[in-house]
Amino acid sequence: MAEQPGTEDAVFKIFIEADIERVWHELTKTGEAQGAVFNAWLHTTGLKTGERMQMRTGTGKHVIVDGDIVTFEPPYRYAHTHRFTQYDDPPCTVSYELRPVGSGVEVTLRVTGMPTGTRTAKSMTSGGTTILASLKAICETGRPSLGTRLMYWMFDHLEFVLPARTRSEHWPLNRRQ
Repeated sequence: MAEQPGTEDAVFKIFIEADIERVWHELTKTGEAQGAVFNAWLHTTGLKTGERMQMRTGTGKHVIVDGDIVTFEPPYRYAHTHRFTQYDDPPCTVSYELRPVGSGVEVTLRVTGMPTGTRTAKSMTSGGTTILASLKAICETGRPSLGTRLMYWMFDHLEFVLPARTRSEHWPLNRRQ
């Protein structure tokens, strides 16, 4: 996808020595923390194109990301719009593409349409590598690295510092962006 004026794109790739279904499950699971995606919980009105999605804290009291599912083609492609609730930045699009390669899966994480120079662009550009490294660790060893687990522990215990604007009551799941 070509960049729009005033936007930027980022592409991250990794090879994971695991079955494609295992990798897909880690990216789309609901009902438990997604260790690859900063230990957030995926909430959705349905895992299919056109439905709403959010990434929330473990308590469910705060929405970190709000969006709409753009593409859902198990187990190969999952894309959604992405808006950090703590920023006033416009949304971008995040897509995960899985391709079986030999004894594993090549995962491509694309972030398209990030508004240039925004906190969203800065966060997404630095977060892509972390997400894929955590996904690899979880799929290959069963858990993220010790450093990542410590970071997640801090996230859980410092949830109270999140801005009031991220509280779930301000972001009902059934509303459209």
